[in-house]
Amino acid sequence: MSSNKADTIYIGKKPLMTYVTSAIIQLATMPVITIKARGQSMGTAIDVTQIVIRKTKPAFSIGDIKIGSESLVSSDGRNRDVSTIDISIKRNTP
Repeated sequence: MSSNKADTIYIGKKPLMTYVTSAIIQLATMPVITIKARGQSMGTAIDVTQIVIRKTKPAFSIGDIKIGSESLVSSDGRNRDVSTIDISIKRNTP
C-alpha cells in the first residue's frame, strides 16, 4: 500500500486538534489515510489516531502500523537515528 502526499498527514508542532480535524476532513473523501511522525511527535500521532477512531467509529479503524528509524544529520553535523511511525486509518467495508 503506497501513500502519496494527498493522503498523508505529517505530525509536527501544531495543536493536536489541528491534525484531528485535517484527518477527519481527508477521511470524508479517501478510503485510507496515513498519519506519519518521527521523534517526539510520535505520541501526538498516536493521540490523533485514537481521537479520530473514537469520533468516527464504526466507520473507520486502524489499519497497518509501521515503525522504523531514519538517519538524520543534527545541527552539530553528527548522524542521529530518529524513530518513526506510520499509522493507517481505513474505512471499514459494511
